[in-house]
Amino acid sequence: MKMARWSGILGMSVCCLGAGASGVDAKPPDTEASAESKPQSKPGAVRVIVSKININEASKTDLMQLNGVTAGVAQKIIAYREAHGRFKRAKDLAKVDGVSKDVLEKNNGRITVK
Repeated sequence: MKMARWSGILGMSVCCLGAGASGVDAKPPDTEASAESKPQSKPGAVRVIVSKININEASKTDLMQLNGVTAGVAQKIIAYREAHGRFKRAKDLAKVDGVSKDVLEKNNGRITVK
């Protein structure tokens, strides 16, 4: 009886330990091909193309591509631009009512003035 019990335990151990190696292709994935040909984003993730926005010529739709800029804020930027002339620096955007310094920080490098 004891022999049967130990045989069963030994058999189960061998089965469990051997199952990982038997019948499974242990070849590592081709990292060179996968790194170059496949994007590293998760399935279903939205890929955003970051482009610079010239705040002196941008339309309402273009301005709304900036993080934190809603339709109303975009309209205020256009109205300010029409009333006061072209922006000289990107940080001048903070003079517009509704545009906080946080918006400028979120869009650092995306706002351009030409």
